[in-house]
Amino acid sequence: MKISIAYPPLSTEKGVPLLSQNRQFQWFSSPTYIYPMVPAYAASLLKEKGFDVVWDDYIAEEKSYQDFLKYYRNADLDVIMIETKTPVVKMHWKIINELKAIAPECFIVMVGDHVTAFPEESMENCAVDFILTGGNYDFLLLDLCENLRWNSKSVQAEKLEPGIYYRENGRIKNTGPFRLNQDLNTLPMIDRELTKWYLYSEKNGNYSRLPGTYTMAARDCWHHCCTFCSWTTLYPSYHVRTPEKLLDEIGVLIEKYGIREIMDDSGAFPVGEWLQTFCRGMISRGYNKRVILDCNMRFGALSLDDYKLMKEAGFRFVLFGLESANQETLDRIRKREKIEDMIESCRNAKAAGLSPHITIMFGYPWEDAEQISNTVKLGRTILKKGWAYTLQATVLIPYPGTPLYRECKENGWLLTENYEDYDQRMPVMATPVGSEKIKDAVRSVYKVAFSPEFIARRLLGIRSVENVKFILRAMKKVLGHLIDFH
Repeated sequence: MKISIAYPPLSTEKGVPLLSQNRQFQWFSSPTYIYPMVPAYAASLLKEKGFDVVWDDYIAEEKSYQDFLKYYRNADLDVIMIETKTPVVKMHWKIINELKAIAPECFIVMVGDHVTAFPEESMENCAVDFILTGGNYDFLLLDLCENLRWNSKSVQAEKLEPGIYYRENGRIKNTGPFRLNQDLNTLPMIDRELTKWYLYSEKNGNYSRLPGTYTMAARDCWHHCCTFCSWTTLYPSYHVRTPEKLLDEIGVLIEKYGIREIMDDSGAFPVGEWLQTFCRGMISRGYNKRVILDCNMRFGALSLDDYKLMKEAGFRFVLFGLESANQETLDRIRKREKIEDMIESCRNAKAAGLSPHITIMFGYPWEDAEQISNTVKLGRTILKKGWAYTLQATVLIPYPGTPLYRECKENGWLLTENYEDYDQRMPVMATPVGSEKIKDAVRSVYKVAFSPEFIARRLLGIRSVENVKFILRAMKKVLGHLIDFH
C-alpha cells in the first residue's frame, strides 16, 4: 500500500497558512513552517511496518495546487492523510471532493482538532472516508492501514481501534471515543529524510541558529485546562516519553544532521524529576556544548535553580503563555496562575541566562478598554525591561471543541460562525470595545520592537554575527505580523 501524508496547497491572497500541527491558525505574509511532529511519527511508524510512505507537504515546498493535482493523478495512492484546522476545513472539503473525483478508489483520511470536535460534520460535507479523532492519530493511522492491507482494502470496523469514524452502507459510524492509551516510547525515531526535515529548518522565527528542527517529548500539556486551547480536544491527558529517548534523538540530530537548535513542541515541557534527569543527561553527554534547546513552559512551575540547570543543559528560549494582565481573565480561562508569579518566572528565567518569550491574546468577551490597556502595558513593559526577549500577540479565537467555544455558544458571543473568519485576522466574539480596538492592541504591542529602549537593549546584547542575523530575521517577522493585522 502507498500512503501519502499530505498538505495540499491552499490558494488564497491571505498569505501562507500556518497549518501543520499548530495550536492556533494564522495566515502569514512572511512564511513560517513548523515541523509536523505527529504526522512525521505517523509516516515513520508506517514505514517501519513495511508500508510505502510519501511525504507531500506542498505548502512547505511552496508548490502550486495544480502541481499537487498533477502529482495526485499519477501517484497511484491507496491512502492520503490530511491534517485540517477550523479556518481551512471548508477548503479541505472542496479539495477532498476533487481528489475523490480523480481517484475514487483512494481512501482519504482527515485528522486534527477541528474534526475531533465535529467529526460527523466533515463526513457530511465531503467525501472523506475516515476521520481519526484525538491526538494520537499516528497510532490510529497505522491501525487503519493494517486493517485495509489485510482485508483487501475493505475495512473490518469491528477490528479497528476506538476513535475512528467511517462509512458503512451510506451511514456514518464510529468505533467509539478515542483513547490515549498508546505508549509513546514504542514509537520509532522519526525518519527525518522521509519527512523532509530541511523544509522546516530555516523559515521559523524561533530559531536563533540554523539549521533547526523540532522534537516532541510529551503530548501535550500537563496542565491541559486552559479553556481556549484547541489541543485540549486532542489531548485531555498528558503522556510523556522517557528522558533517555529524547536524549538519544538529540544525539542523532547533532551527529547525523548537524542540527544547531531544537524546539521541543510539547505543550508544556516535562518538569520535576524528568527535567532533572534530562538536563543532567544533556550535560553528561556533552550535547549542551553542541546544540541549544527551546521549549514551552508554564509560569510558576520552576525555581531559579531549575532555570539555571536548564541554562547549563543548553536551553536558550523558553516560551510562556501570559495571555492577559488581568487576574479575572486568567481565572476565567483556567490558567491557574497569578500575575505576580508570571513576572517572577520571567525574571528568574532571564536571571538564569535564558531568553523568555511570552504570548498574549486580545479579544476576551468580558474585557473592557482599561483591561486591554493593562495587557498592552504589561507586554510592552516586560519587553522594554528585558524580562522577556520576544513576544507574540494574537487575537483570541474560540476553536470548536474548546470550553471557550461552548461558553460562546451558551452566551451568544459569536459574531460569526463562518469558519474562514477564525484565522486571527479579526475578532469573532463580541467585545465591549469592538474589533478595531482589538487589532489596535495587537499592533501596539508589536510596535514596541521599534522603541529606542528595546532597540538599544538588543544592540547591547549582540555577541556574534549570528545574533545580528537572528535580530534581522526577527524584525522581518515583526513587520510581517504588522502587515497580517493591518
